[in-house]
Amino acid sequence: MIFIKPLSKIAASVPPSATLAVDSLAKQMKAEGKPVVGFGTGEPDFATPQNIVDAAIAAIHAGKTKYTPAAGIPELRRAAAERLRLDCGLDYKPSEIVVASGAKHSLFAALMCLLDAGDEAILPAPYWLTYAEAVRFSGAVPVVVYADEPSDFKVTAAQIDAAVTERTKLLIINNPSNPTGMLYDRDELRAIADVAVRHDLYVVADEIYYKLLYDGRVFTSIASLGDDVRERTIIINGVSKSYAMTGWRVGYSASNAALATVMANYLSHSTSAPSTISQWAAVEALAGDQSTIEDMRKIFEQRRDYVVQHVNAIQGLSCPTPHGAFYVMINVASAFGKRCGDRVIANADDFALALLESQYVALVSCESFGCPNYVRISYAASMDDIATGIDRIARFMEELHG
Repeated sequence: MIFIKPLSKIAASVPPSATLAVDSLAKQMKAEGKPVVGFGTGEPDFATPQNIVDAAIAAIHAGKTKYTPAAGIPELRRAAAERLRLDCGLDYKPSEIVVASGAKHSLFAALMCLLDAGDEAILPAPYWLTYAEAVRFSGAVPVVVYADEPSDFKVTAAQIDAAVTERTKLLIINNPSNPTGMLYDRDELRAIADVAVRHDLYVVADEIYYKLLYDGRVFTSIASLGDDVRERTIIINGVSKSYAMTGWRVGYSASNAALATVMANYLSHSTSAPSTISQWAAVEALAGDQSTIEDMRKIFEQRRDYVVQHVNAIQGLSCPTPHGAFYVMINVASAFGKRCGDRVIANADDFALALLESQYVALVSCESFGCPNYVRISYAASMDDIATGIDRIARFMEELHG
């Protein structure tokens, strides 16, 4: 018998991404010829705008295919700083911008550079499941603060204040939120910022969906609420969602100069910078024509309205109206205890799996998002797919309720 030392306890304890697992299973079933409709991953179905594609091709022809500085090409760091100034009223120097291989990578790098073993990070729930795992990778502990549907899935400053201990190092806030699509307004953020400043907490602000807002809502970056909170805030952003560039893998962070330097050093010893061609495409995305964003945003809003209206018309299901992003949270608790074939649906995980197996519709269970009783549907899909999928969901619920 061969004895091999065990793997890292931290790494071995990390589960696979639920969203990517559902997407992978759905794609496998589709490859087998099954008529799967996928609403799992948060990926716009639009093509990357042509001006961005052209910029990437031009970069290749110009020979821009070599290594770049670990924190990204100067042109991209300037473009990101200028975009934050124009859209959010934020004044960051290019040296305070650090480019990484997607917003997820920016988040991971920030947490690895901020947290030590035993630190605590406050995490409002529902949350994007990667937050908790990224905190654990650093050896720190996620402290979950829960919000429910009557509160629009938003935690209060008082809840955050009550969760602070002597070990608390930072707060993660996602605005607008994945998976809920809800938006914290300026007053709510002001109260949360006051708590962060009073307890000297860092604020990791994931603002990747900030351009995708509906019903005339206005976005406020928490970092814009004063120098005291700006110095403690690490903005996480990128080009994947608003510019339909998920596969290009370019994210960026904005923070104080000291943290930006440490993050750049961290990246220099891990992945270095993203693809050079992708970086030049991202320059065009951030600095070029922005009209395609509004075109996509209007279509997303129409899809949101359709999903909310038709899901709420299905017996046994309900959902609130999200403020932004491209997700809807559906309460499926009425299905618990029901039988689908040989499967008894005990929770949201069972619901999502039974729906995929019987009706070929892929949703994501929110059990691992800190929100049992709910599933998430992404309306970053065509209207034809959305209509087909919701019809199948309605048929599924009719069969469950007999």
